[in-house]
Amino acid sequence: MDGGSKDGTVEVLKKYPQIHWVSERDRGQSDAINKGFRIATGEVVAWLNSDDRYAPKILGDVMRYFAAHPECRILYGDITFIDRDGVPLYDLTGDKLSYASIVACPDLVRQPSTFWRRSLLEERGGVDESLHVVMDLDFFLRIGYGERFHYLPRVLSQYRCYEENKSLSLSRLQVREMLRVYRKNRIPLTAGILRFLGTKYALSFPAVKRIHGWWRSRHPRKTPS
Repeated sequence: MDGGSKDGTVEVLKKYPQIHWVSERDRGQSDAINKGFRIATGEVVAWLNSDDRYAPKILGDVMRYFAAHPECRILYGDITFIDRDGVPLYDLTGDKLSYASIVACPDLVRQPSTFWRRSLLEERGGVDESLHVVMDLDFFLRIGYGERFHYLPRVLSQYRCYEENKSLSLSRLQVREMLRVYRKNRIPLTAGILRFLGTKYALSFPAVKRIHGWWRSRHPRKTPS
């Protein structure tokens, strides 16, 4: 889904006739994602944002897992964070995702490394188009409720990090939308959730972030022996 861009995207897309694409004005990212969901025809669905990319040759592994585990409706794997130039920064790995873990720490969501069956999408709907930053959090809470998150132990995607990323530059809006998502899904605001959101909001201010970085540099966390 291309939002009618004039940066040469369409010219590149025309080189790949096997890709079904649409280029037209949309009402934002969430609207574009839902358009993609509506025209997708596969049994397994996912979405990838323009800054991110799948790791090489992972789609076969994903489909083989779904075929071998008919009870699986959500599958996720590891994710590598990369910089503007594609240089790896760090990995988010391990079998850690569940509905409860996402409620406790929304940053655990691995959106580009997550795949789900069409039946789940049809039952619970697409992304909330009123959300501009954390539509993925709301979506995975809705499709993940009552479901087991299956884990594929390999890197499935690479998430690009740089200052212009929406999730980095709009941190305060991110926190406000997270509060909306919790209320919408009737999730109690526990002390742990409020601490998480308060810390994220405070760190959106450059001065606080600098002080926090200075403190962490002088008080590193001890690794258990």
